[in-house]
Amino acid sequence: MKHSLITLLGATLLAGPVLAQDKDLLIGSTSASSSHYGYFVAVGQLINENAEGLKASVVETGATMDNIRRMSRGQVDLALVTTNAVQHAVTGKNAFDGNPQDLRLLWVYTNAPQNVVVRADANVSSLEELSDIRFNPGIKGSSTEATTEAVFDTLGLSADYVRGSTTDIVGAIKDNRVAGYVKSGSGRKLDGSTMDIATSVDISVIGLTDAQAEKLSREMPDISVVDIPAGVADGIPAYSTWSFGVGVAAPASMDDETAYRIVSAIMSDDSAQANAMASLKGVDLAEMTLNYGTVALHPGALRWFEENGHNVPEKLKSGN
Repeated sequence: MKHSLITLLGATLLAGPVLAQDKDLLIGSTSASSSHYGYFVAVGQLINENAEGLKASVVETGATMDNIRRMSRGQVDLALVTTNAVQHAVTGKNAFDGNPQDLRLLWVYTNAPQNVVVRADANVSSLEELSDIRFNPGIKGSSTEATTEAVFDTLGLSADYVRGSTTDIVGAIKDNRVAGYVKSGSGRKLDGSTMDIATSVDISVIGLTDAQAEKLSREMPDISVVDIPAGVADGIPAYSTWSFGVGVAAPASMDDETAYRIVSAIMSDDSAQANAMASLKGVDLAEMTLNYGTVALHPGALRWFEENGHNVPEKLKSGN
């Protein structure tokens, strides 16, 4: 018996860190009507199938800002975040002024253009013309909402803001109770909720002027200005808009082994994520993370990147 126990202990030590069986994880996502929600369903499945000892469930939330609050309260274990909002949260700026959050990055999966979508019959052809127009700046509590308001403030713009969930606003736009909204795109494609609106009414997308794009690039370094080619929907010409990265963060308190196993499961996938979000086909998630990450990687995530030969920028290392 003594020999058997010693042998078992030795085998356990050689196997490395061991997690408790079926450690439950809650993943904060976004509105179920968003294409990003489907992505997080795929993420949960990958964790359940490929991360030993972890059992993940996805919960619908109000997206980034809501997710950051939920993580601070211990209500979710990892969640969707935008790269600008999580940078604000970690540094205690903007909406988190004086209240920095102890979050770490796990990975970035896409770059999200912010599309200003309006009913064609609203006869709005510029951002300035949204003044006094009933308009939704983004899902309530989301980074899209906060960023839209920051962009409008920077550009000296205004609108009659209408708050609500994606489902509420989509219905209001179809019923002509709201003229339009700002919605994160899926790569360089319009979001599924936007395409849903387009099946009922003609839409247009309002882009930035050259002067507006230049001002945002100069005064809001936490976002990017991107050019979107023609054809994102029937009759929509090329336009420029603001954008940020979208990824997954976790509290710094998540244990390193859990973070490592999650990131390993995500990075080893070659099809499930792209099947859930077509714009991810051919995307190198490691490269996306290194290019668009704005806060330090979780030590468990950093371990995966370094073990796999990636040159991690200093800004993505803890303590920098």
